[in-house]
Amino acid sequence: MSQDLTTIEVDQFYPHPPSKVWRALTEPELIAQWLMPGDFRLEIGHRYTMRSRPVAATGFSGLVEAEVLAFEPEKLLRLAWRDAGEGNTADWTLTWTLHPEGHGTRLILLHEGFDPDDPLQRQAHTIMNGGWRTGVPKALAAVLATW
Repeated sequence: MSQDLTTIEVDQFYPHPPSKVWRALTEPELIAQWLMPGDFRLEIGHRYTMRSRPVAATGFSGLVEAEVLAFEPEKLLRLAWRDAGEGNTADWTLTWTLHPEGHGTRLILLHEGFDPDDPLQRQAHTIMNGGWRTGVPKALAAVLATW
């Protein structure tokens, strides 16, 4: 587990090939099932929004403004994430990297940009650190198991 309060790094193995994991990361109807609904499109510079429950303890408005920064099919997806709410200074970068491993995929998430001097972002780091390690991997695994 990372002790760096500016970053969350999560390493998960899925017993599915990179092509299948890639589809779950990049197809809007699949993203909606394991993360949040939104109007994602795999195109550098594409800006989109995702909606979730607000979290008052972190200042999260429930609306994420995202942008596709970079991708390499079945290997890398880098996104910018910002909270659309007023007063929230969250300005994060999420990078997913996929590594073939046997018949499966090692998926590494690097969530960067937390400000450890901001009490709301420290709280967001704590909550998201747990979510990226427990709820999200379970939800993604459940979606991957459906087809």
